[in-house]
Amino acid sequence: MEGSNQKSTFESAREWISEHKLRTVGSMWLSGITGSIAYNWSKPNMKTSVRLIHARMHAQALTLAALAGAAAVEYYDHKTNKNSERYPRFIDMNSYARKK
Repeated sequence: MEGSNQKSTFESAREWISEHKLRTVGSMWLSGITGSIAYNWSKPNMKTSVRLIHARMHAQALTLAALAGAAAVEYYDHKTNKNSERYPRFIDMNSYARKK
């Protein structure tokens, strides 16, 4: 049985994604456009401009999915209070001044 101080693979991946959101989204975009170009180049009856347009559209959809995933990770962190020190609570200065 694993020790209680060891993190699961999911927790490790979630933590890395939470700390490197922009790098994750950029990597997803790059892999999406590379994979789409490779796939579209295997189709012989397409013009190069159409291949590039399809690759851009596929990469754009993958980027939106990666952004949604990053937002979900941020929401999960916020709900579980793992980012409580990262974002300070809003303090209404007017009510704070009235108390003094």
